[in-house]
Amino acid sequence: MTKEALFACVEEQRAALLSMADDIYDHPELGFQEFHAQKVLTNYLKDCGFQVELGTGGVETAFRAEFSNGQGGPRIGLLCEYDALEGLGHACGHHMQGPAIVGAAKALKEHAGDKPFSVVVYGTPAEETAHGKLRMLERGCFQDIDVALMMHGSPTTTVDVKSMAMSSFVVTFHGKKAHAALKPEDGRSALDGLLMAFNGIEFLREHVPEDTRMHYTILQSPGPANVVPDTAAGKFMLRSYSRKSLDAVVERFKEIIQGAALIAGVTYDMKEGDRLANKIPVLSLNRLIMENAELVHAPRISPPREKTGSSDFSNVMYQLPGSCIRVAMVPKGTSSHSLEFLNAGKGEEAHEAVLIAAKVLSGTACDLTENPALLEEIQAEFRENQEKHS
Repeated sequence: MTKEALFACVEEQRAALLSMADDIYDHPELGFQEFHAQKVLTNYLKDCGFQVELGTGGVETAFRAEFSNGQGGPRIGLLCEYDALEGLGHACGHHMQGPAIVGAAKALKEHAGDKPFSVVVYGTPAEETAHGKLRMLERGCFQDIDVALMMHGSPTTTVDVKSMAMSSFVVTFHGKKAHAALKPEDGRSALDGLLMAFNGIEFLREHVPEDTRMHYTILQSPGPANVVPDTAAGKFMLRSYSRKSLDAVVERFKEIIQGAALIAGVTYDMKEGDRLANKIPVLSLNRLIMENAELVHAPRISPPREKTGSSDFSNVMYQLPGSCIRVAMVPKGTSSHSLEFLNAGKGEEAHEAVLIAAKVLSGTACDLTENPALLEEIQAEFRENQEKHS
């Protein structure tokens, strides 16, 4: 297997890959509704000779495709997302991911060489909302790969060093209605409970690790001012670059909610959302990816990102080595989830980013399959960092 052959194969797919990207862009689908994108990507993989499974992990719009070159060898995982944003469409560039991934997968299959390896493509729905990768992890997905690779559009070409673990909660306080002027003593304000919770979090800010982030909002109007409100609901999000540190903050948060209810004389119920992990950094894998980015002359190559948000890909990277190549396709300073990002989705830079990502990922996979010692080094670093960053 040579990288020149891989890159040439990606170029040969140019028309097909860009057509798929534009097609998915033109048919934006929300999480767990991505039937069109699933069909576009899996039909291409089937035509390329991959064994394709739909509904992987019990998620209807997920898929898994595999090609094995002999028995044994490295198991390369290529993951893609394809959900859009409500009201915005593909303003996060997810329409680019699938075409880049299947382009890399086909190149690896067509120029496999003599050494044994396998390529497993996972289609992972609902990253923006319901965190499809978590549902798939619960069903045992991703245990059949040695490394997980992804791509994403970006203002610069780079990789991430870390990401924030996150816990989210919806808390609903329940009180007792009363006339706020005539019989206030009969009422118990659910809004008081929610406001006390907000205040408690503000006091907590002084006593948490510096990287902790805590956000909250009111989910619904508590009603007219002259009625003691009997219901008030809030959404809370807590983050840290360490899952272990965040778990300790979560326990303090739960005590604040209990205390707020006691102060207000109300009850509450709490619904916990998904628990996102922090990424376990693997700098040797990041370096390998960026070496391939330099090899294909990717635009605006930049240092790794130290400051990031949260993603369900982190939960995969919490269990096995992984990394995402972010390829420049919008001007520096452009934020995803914006109209500027959306409007760039079918531009020349976005189209080139699909091909560049396919080359970078196929080149990285080539390095791992041709030199198994690289994978051993990456796995050893992952295990070491797992002890430090979990």
